[in-house]
Amino acid sequence: MDLMGMMGKLKETQNKIEETKKRLDTVLVDEQSTDGLLKVTMTANRKIKSITIADELLEDKEQLEDYMILVMNKAIEKATKLNEAELDAVAKMDMPMIPGMDNLFK
Repeated sequence: MDLMGMMGKLKETQNKIEETKKRLDTVLVDEQSTDGLLKVTMTANRKIKSITIADELLEDKEQLEDYMILVMNKAIEKATKLNEAELDAVAKMDMPMIPGMDNLFK
């Protein structure tokens, strides 16, 4: 087993993961309420970029709060799935096979 080669491959994989994380800052995820009154856009790294609220929601604080919770949670879930899929793909593609660690990324 070439330990130096494996360490180099691990460093290369780590760099690719960091590059992927930076790229995910530019990938946008949109989510909205079923009636379209509230819209949220966030990055795949779960940073909120914009929130759009219809005027009619401003008249009912409780309804607005409920909408915010539902839409934000859906957006976070969608962004998290995208984030994990991208990072898992990079890790699996580039990781050297180390005996006994083949189930680590499954």
